[in-house]
Amino acid sequence: MKAFVVAKYGKDGLRAADLPEPTFGSGDVLVRVSAASINPLDRMTRDGEFKRLIKRKPPFVLGHDLAGVVTEVGTDVRDFRVGDEVFARPRDLRAGTFAELIAIDQDDVALKPESLTLEEAAAVPLVALAAWQILVERAHLRPGQQVLVHAGAGGLGSTVIQLARHLGATVATTTNATTMDLVRDLGADVVIDYTTADFSEALSGYDLVVDSLGGPNLEKSLTVLKPGGLAIGVAGPPDAGFARQLGAPAIVGLVMNQLSRKVRKQAKALNVRYEFLFMQASGSQLRELGALYDAGVLRPVIDSTFAFDKAVEAMAYVEQGRAKAGKVVVTMQSPAGD
Repeated sequence: MKAFVVAKYGKDGLRAADLPEPTFGSGDVLVRVSAASINPLDRMTRDGEFKRLIKRKPPFVLGHDLAGVVTEVGTDVRDFRVGDEVFARPRDLRAGTFAELIAIDQDDVALKPESLTLEEAAAVPLVALAAWQILVERAHLRPGQQVLVHAGAGGLGSTVIQLARHLGATVATTTNATTMDLVRDLGADVVIDYTTADFSEALSGYDLVVDSLGGPNLEKSLTVLKPGGLAIGVAGPPDAGFARQLGAPAIVGLVMNQLSRKVRKQAKALNVRYEFLFMQASGSQLRELGALYDAGVLRPVIDSTFAFDKAVEAMAYVEQGRAKAGKVVVTMQSPAGD
């Protein structure tokens, strides 16, 4: 089968390859990939940022979410049949969606929302799961609370805005002038053009900040929280909770805590909290989220679509910051206009 593999860690490490079709176990579904989408996690994985924690030896197939059609099922699979259209974010050690076929644990898979095309559904799993796990599982967001979402036009930000509004929150976001109308349409109540205004001067008393940028932006975000408020970062720095999630030895947790020591110290001084989130695969959560897409509560935002054989170019397009809003999708079908 055709696939794109990380042949070596680094920016030039992604390349096309011909691989044997994957084997699958009794609890797996074999899926013919119709489309996959590109996430920041793909760049981080290609560059080896998690290689000490998520041990995958090159060459391995890249890609972290997909939509496709079930072609075979394991003997213990009861909820899926050949021909089902599904979407998924496979668990970390079994990721590899930039391929024609992939075997996925049945617990990580859900039926595709009926209202979405396969290409649209491929843009959903990772960002929708991350949004759910941030807002519902970690923050326990309640109606009337205030949320600041950075990079609101991005794949994650656009999803968090919609889900937070659905949960009854007031939502502020940062973006630029070209996407201000988009984020308002998605449900943002307060929109700040980060190129002309400082969000930390405009906002205060927030319950939650969702940060996908890290660094100085995360540190500044702590100042807009009310006492006891929570900042959740998906770009780092990691903390001991990340090590526990991966089942790493206790010493790794100590290292993670050291990496996040500065921001946690700043948070403590402000009487607020900081947590790192690395989303987890979950077919059951995807089923709940799929219902929200079918109900029109959520909708995917797609910037552009590339043919599968242009996956390296699609990665470069994202890395160069050329995507204006939402996700970039790689499809097995020829994009319109090709």
